[in-house]
Amino acid sequence: MAPPPPTPVVAPLIKLVVRVLTFICLLISLIILTTNTASVFINFNEFKLRFQDVKAYRYMLATIVIGIAYTLLQTAFTIYEATRENRIGGSSFLLFDFYGDKFISLLLATGTGAGFGVTVDLKDQFGDVTSSFDKFFNKGYAVSSMLLIAVLFTAVSSIFSSLSLPKRA
Repeated sequence: MAPPPPTPVVAPLIKLVVRVLTFICLLISLIILTTNTASVFINFNEFKLRFQDVKAYRYMLATIVIGIAYTLLQTAFTIYEATRENRIGGSSFLLFDFYGDKFISLLLATGTGAGFGVTVDLKDQFGDVTSSFDKFFNKGYAVSSMLLIAVLFTAVSSIFSSLSLPKRA
């Protein structure tokens, strides 16, 4: 006789709420980052600074986009699980959740670290040149902060996925 399917430790609705909060944080980060520009006039020359000009911000953008794609995929799976009271792929799909959540949380954490690090360094170098650059770097802090909150929500999802793993004898 086959063992009964594992009962969920965490309700699918709670998982769904955490995934949606992760998506919201990532979306806010994406919007702030992609609209972040600054212009300054020095000796009648205009200098523009865009987020694309900073490699760490481009890396942060890549981590945000990958995080959004993964979160949308997992949100769809969680909605299916909540409505059907059944998992796609059964218990074998639990390992994808487990390893995927771990990988994405670490990826988003590296994006957060890169964002905070470059913002601190650049603000020390150029932040006092003009208030326009100061606003640019403050938005960099905002993006990094929202990404950090997304990391925390992804870590919670990671804990939930590890609790859902079947117990091995």
